[in-house]
Amino acid sequence: MKIGIAQINAIVGDFPGNAKRILAAYRECIEKGAELVVTPEMALVGYPPMDLLFRASFVPKCLQALDYLADEIKDIPLVVGYVDKCPEEAVGKPFRNAAAFLCNGQIKHKTWKTLLPAYDVFDERRYFEPGNSFEPIEWKGVKIGITICEDIWTEDYLHRPLYKDDPALELSKQGIDLMLNLSASPYSMGKPEGRAAMLRKVAQEINAPLVYCNCIGGNDQLIFDGNSAAFDAEGLPLGSLAAFKEECLVINTSLKGDESHKLKPMDSAEECYNALVLGLRDYAQKCGFSKACLGLSGGIDSALTAVIAAEALGAENVHGLTMPSEYSSSGSVDHSIELANKLKMRCDSVPIKDAFRSVKAAMSPVFGDLPEDLTEENMQARIRGLFLMSLSNKTGRLLLTTGNKSELAVGYCTMYGDMCGGLAVISDLPKLQVYALSRWINRNEEIIPWDTIDKPPSAELRHDQKDQDTLPPYEVLDAILELYVEKHLSGAEIIKDHGFDENLVRWIQRRVNLNEWKRFQAAPGLRVSSKAFGMGRRMPLAQRFSD
Repeated sequence: MKIGIAQINAIVGDFPGNAKRILAAYRECIEKGAELVVTPEMALVGYPPMDLLFRASFVPKCLQALDYLADEIKDIPLVVGYVDKCPEEAVGKPFRNAAAFLCNGQIKHKTWKTLLPAYDVFDERRYFEPGNSFEPIEWKGVKIGITICEDIWTEDYLHRPLYKDDPALELSKQGIDLMLNLSASPYSMGKPEGRAAMLRKVAQEINAPLVYCNCIGGNDQLIFDGNSAAFDAEGLPLGSLAAFKEECLVINTSLKGDESHKLKPMDSAEECYNALVLGLRDYAQKCGFSKACLGLSGGIDSALTAVIAAEALGAENVHGLTMPSEYSSSGSVDHSIELANKLKMRCDSVPIKDAFRSVKAAMSPVFGDLPEDLTEENMQARIRGLFLMSLSNKTGRLLLTTGNKSELAVGYCTMYGDMCGGLAVISDLPKLQVYALSRWINRNEEIIPWDTIDKPPSAELRHDQKDQDTLPPYEVLDAILELYVEKHLSGAEIIKDHGFDENLVRWIQRRVNLNEWKRFQAAPGLRVSSKAFGMGRRMPLAQRFSD
């Protein structure tokens, strides 16, 4: 059978727009010879809809859009992801994560997701009642099993067994000729290759071709990479779709697969860059922004953020401010202007020296003879935040914050200062990865000034300040943060099993724990790692646990 894979970019809650996207992709697949078309998980809804599901008219509008779609579908079926209502008299959650088989103006069959993830960024058990049956549908002599995302991510592919059921295996026992999987699988670095290996193995285990349709696009903190694919019954690839872009492809599941069709992995830096560009572009556009602004410090973090913004929105739509103080080096301004010239984006210089003196003078009667300390450093960051928020308000631009994951982890950032903004573009990149990605950007020509990359990082909030005056070397800091934040190891395990200095480990632990309140108020950040700060990491602010 020739299956059309409609890898589309849905917007959460945009039922009319999503229906139009689905129909356009459906018709494109038909033009390419498709005999059946499949869309991603919740393609009609956008993923994840979260508590919008509880709005009284949300699911009814979804079902209204589903009826509209059904009316438009003729003799070539469409399998579409949506949200269904449970019967009012039923016990359990009010909704189901569902897929509908549409044909000849009717909803011929409904499938409900069985395995509902409730870990990391997922919270589906909050909303959905699981399906409790595994029934294939027969179409033109082909017995088709329909599964939804997690239904094929069973215990062999997760860190530990989470479910009793194995929908793929149950369907295979009923002699299916083909399996479809509608998915909304969010991106993290290295995941596309691991996912492809998992799909290959599932096809082998069910002994039937597997067609996997994943969504693409950015929805808030989550980025979806696409990389939809199909495999024959032996696990050989039949074809794959592009990463990070909308695409339609028709695949003949009657053919034998070939390794030439397998996923072609990107360089890790290129993959991460494309994910961040897509995440920023979609967050801006889906929230109604076409332009952005940011502070340019002459440092590597703001430079990398500017490059990503220029790629995502167009350099002509990005406005930078460099805001030198009496502690700023000449390079902080020069490197900012050089970068802006290379990117062909606007950059204005607005010194903060006079404003800083005015704030200090205004507070002097209150502070009395107390010596200057971190307070005055934070004043400068907050003045810059005021200037940037003013630019954002006046020009209707999305303000981008430029802090990295290493800084955010230990609180090396100023609340209501450099943390001001609507989106934290690189907040899931440790400092060493910021350097690696910046060097990759310069692989063919200098875009980020090499002086920016090579100079010691500094907040420049006091004379001769360097990050390493306060923080350990980033090589050490990032290694310990990975063990503590991403791998959940205790301080004792990090010290004993990895040989790091005890005092240093305890200092980093304490900084991470004490600065949860800052991260709680931080701008949403684009997720590219397996454990980002934000929706996938939930820590209480008022607590006294210590390991």
